[in-house]
Amino acid sequence: MDLILASKSPRRKQLMEMIYNKDQFRVIKSDIRELVPRDLAVEQCPEYLAKEKAESIAKGYSKALVIGCDTSVIMEGKILNKPRSTSDAREMMEMLSGKTHYVVTGCALCYLGQTHTFSETTEVEFYEITPDEIEEYIATTEPYDKAGGYGIQSIGALFVKRISGDYYNVVGMPIARLKREIDTFLDQDFPGEEQIIIKRDKPKAKI
Repeated sequence: MDLILASKSPRRKQLMEMIYNKDQFRVIKSDIRELVPRDLAVEQCPEYLAKEKAESIAKGYSKALVIGCDTSVIMEGKILNKPRSTSDAREMMEMLSGKTHYVVTGCALCYLGQTHTFSETTEVEFYEITPDEIEEYIATTEPYDKAGGYGIQSIGALFVKRISGDYYNVVGMPIARLKREIDTFLDQDFPGEEQIIIKRDKPKAKI
């Protein structure tokens, strides 16, 4: 079956390759406007946007399984998006310093007109970050393409004191849960379709 990741994130593509071989899926970027209803709770925003992303691609690929994801860094009830400037990145690091925040990734699965969504939450605690450490960090290119202004899989890991939950969820995709959700979703009855099982190919034995 056709399997599509509706994402423009290179990190999510790499994470998908931990679930499936790279030749088992393709990537199609979703260019939706990332707007959410005003009355939507911040914790629900990633799941809403993941659904919008997946369904926007599924409209053109009705027989494909489309996967959409969206990740938000939430601090004191506020979503921290990607920094738009050096001052924005500095302010985010100052907010996160010495405190605990939450990373929520929403995921959506679309197939044959049916959609399933879920969210995963990870708690992240930062060490106190000195002004010099902040200036050194925001002078790199790392903060500016990441929600919350840091990447736990790279230099941003130096600030992380503790996490509670799925590490890969912070990177951008809760791969262990996602794999199980996909298997359960595809195990249901779809009109006119036989049971579908997508398995990662077994690695070939080395001689």
